[in-house]
Amino acid sequence: MNSKDRGIFILRAGLGLGFLFAGLDKFFMWASGTPFTSIGFLGHATGGTWLGSDAKTIVNPTHSLWVSIAANVSLVHIIDTLVVFGEVAVGVALILGLVTRFAGVCGFLLMALIYVSGWSFANGPFNEAFYYGLIAIVIAYVGAGAYALDTVVAKLAVTQRIPVVKYALG
Repeated sequence: MNSKDRGIFILRAGLGLGFLFAGLDKFFMWASGTPFTSIGFLGHATGGTWLGSDAKTIVNPTHSLWVSIAANVSLVHIIDTLVVFGEVAVGVALILGLVTRFAGVCGFLLMALIYVSGWSFANGPFNEAFYYGLIAIVIAYVGAGAYALDTVVAKLAVTQRIPVVKYALG
C-alpha cells in the first residue's frame, strides 16, 4: 500500500481511538467515578470565552439555548446517551474503517456541536474540538483508504446495487 493509504489509516485510527476512549470513559466512569451527565457543562460552561474577555462575561450567542436544554432533565438524559453511544460508535467505525464517510460526518457534527456550545476562544479559535472536527470531515471527504473494512464491504453484490451505501463507505 502507498503512503497516502497509511496516512489516512493513521489519521482515521488515531481519531477513532480518541472518540472511542472518550465514550468508554464516560460509560465506565474511569476519570470521574460518577455517571456522565452534560447538565453541568450545558448549564454553566457554555458562556464562552473570547480573547481578553472577562471570564464572567457571556460571549457565546447560543448560551441561552444550552442553558434551556440543561433545564430539561429528560432531554439531557437523551443527549447524554447519544453522546456516549455516538463517541463509541464513531470511534469503532473509524478504527475499523466501516461506513467511514458516515462516521466522519457524524464525528464532525458531534465536534461542531461541542465547539459551538463551548465557544472557547480564550486562546484563539483553534481548540481540540475544532481539530477533531476538521480531521473527521477530511476523513469523510477522502474516505477510508485501503486499510479498511469498507473496501471489503464495497465489493459485495448488495453494496454495488445501492449507490448511497457505496458512498457511505470509504
